[in-house]
Amino acid sequence: MILEVRGLAKIYGAKDASLQALKDVSLQLNKGEILGIVGESGSGKSTLLKLISGLEAPDSGEIKLRGKALSPKRTKEDYRAMQMIFQDAVASFHPRRTIEASIREAVRNLCGKETKLDKEELSHMVGLTPELMERRPGQLSGGQCQRFAIARAVAPKPEILLCDEITSALDVSTQAQILRLLSNICHDTGTAAIFVSHDLAVVSCLCDRVIVMKDGSIVEEGDARKIIENPQHDYTKKLIESVLEIR
Repeated sequence: MILEVRGLAKIYGAKDASLQALKDVSLQLNKGEILGIVGESGSGKSTLLKLISGLEAPDSGEIKLRGKALSPKRTKEDYRAMQMIFQDAVASFHPRRTIEASIREAVRNLCGKETKLDKEELSHMVGLTPELMERRPGQLSGGQCQRFAIARAVAPKPEILLCDEITSALDVSTQAQILRLLSNICHDTGTAAIFVSHDLAVVSCLCDRVIVMKDGSIVEEGDARKIIENPQHDYTKKLIESVLEIR
């Protein structure tokens, strides 16, 4: 087991107008595993990812990486070990810098000034040509930017990739390409991933296990195929039915 989360809770707002975004959430992630977290907007899935990544601190609970509890104040090594990939890939890059400059800066901040970046190897890993790294994000398509966002996350050689709705803004064919790319990277390198999405169909195609969240709590979890074929919770059944209606 590479990651363990125990009893995470998060409340936003003041007492008179508070919102409990997470309620006693626990999960485990194994090396090389792709774990899907699915639920509708407001279910708590993105909040959970922010707490795991260190972007926000939980009100209670514990996060362990390789058996060691992470403190609210993360180290560079902690951040390097868990790399976040965001939904809006274009906005995640500096608009006036080239893709190469942005990736080099991210790697240098996490790994030190002497770390070398093999832009050819990194570009080929995500199925793009190195010349595209010389462009700014506004000169690339959304799919190309998302591939380079994955490249930036993979470059520091993390142990876990945290993916927050990374295909939701892409067309169906580009979504499929990004999912195959992520799957190949995880399987080839042994990197684990947590993949957050509102789309149960997308999650079931990519992930080994699935966690279903509703109102800040986990309502069902297990093998991805088993949950799709035999859901136990009414909310999971509703999510599956909604996918079938759309298709």
